[in-house]
Amino acid sequence: MTATDRAPDGGTRPLVLVTACIRRIDATTGHAVYEQYIDAARDPLDADPVILPALGAEAFRQLLPVVDGVLLPGSLSNVAPEHYGGPPPRDGNQADPARDGTTLPLIRACLDQGIPLLAICRGFQEMNVALGGSLHQHLAEVPGRIDHEAAADRPRATRYGFRHVVRFAADSWIGARYGAAEAAVNSLHGQGVDRLAAGLAVEALAPDGTVEAFRATGVPGFALGVQWHPEWQAAGNALSRAVFGLFGDACRARHARRLAAAGLEGPARSGNSEERPAWAMS
Repeated sequence: MTATDRAPDGGTRPLVLVTACIRRIDATTGHAVYEQYIDAARDPLDADPVILPALGAEAFRQLLPVVDGVLLPGSLSNVAPEHYGGPPPRDGNQADPARDGTTLPLIRACLDQGIPLLAICRGFQEMNVALGGSLHQHLAEVPGRIDHEAAADRPRATRYGFRHVVRFAADSWIGARYGAAEAAVNSLHGQGVDRLAAGLAVEALAPDGTVEAFRATGVPGFALGVQWHPEWQAAGNALSRAVFGLFGDACRARHARRLAAAGLEGPARSGNSEERPAWAMS
């Protein structure tokens, strides 16, 4: 899709890349994304999602100039500890080196080029690692921390139910958009932030001190990461709408700039300027 492509309503929508994982499908492997992330990109984000295969840096190098945002979804796999100097993983760890080899350079490219970025769960952990941070591989075993992982044998609705609250930092973009000091979130992660990377500011903390959201600082665009899963009931949950609303504002702003650079007029879809994140005000 290019800047001249038109949506069915006569306007245009932002183009958002959604990174894929390598998964076993029948007797072979495939590049796959869970449907809820695609659904969230369509509503409430109101974008056109495109799945990015896990083929390394060459998979996205030519695409970035014509996309308006990148969504890094969650996954059952974990970032390989070799990328952050951690100990070797235990038996049974699910790895995805092809995704690591794609998303880690993709994150750095997005930050360098000012491309809006929303990182969820594994994507959140990837963002920390890509910028030089490290992870706890077994968060529940860290003294003082709770078990943040929902059992895989529970019904889906139960697994994605509220597990704990997060408290927003005083200058949190999410907290300002959501309009409250704390919110209840789901929790499905076994790993979590150990050392927070330089250049990341904490947006929210769990009661046990686990970093649950952060934003990139000192970069030319929007970059936000959350450890919980806002894609679950994305249109019906107020916190999810706040997260995707921030990302959507950033994607629409980039989309409008691309249209203007091409001599085209974009749709008037920007929201109330009072709701725009701090980066868009500067």
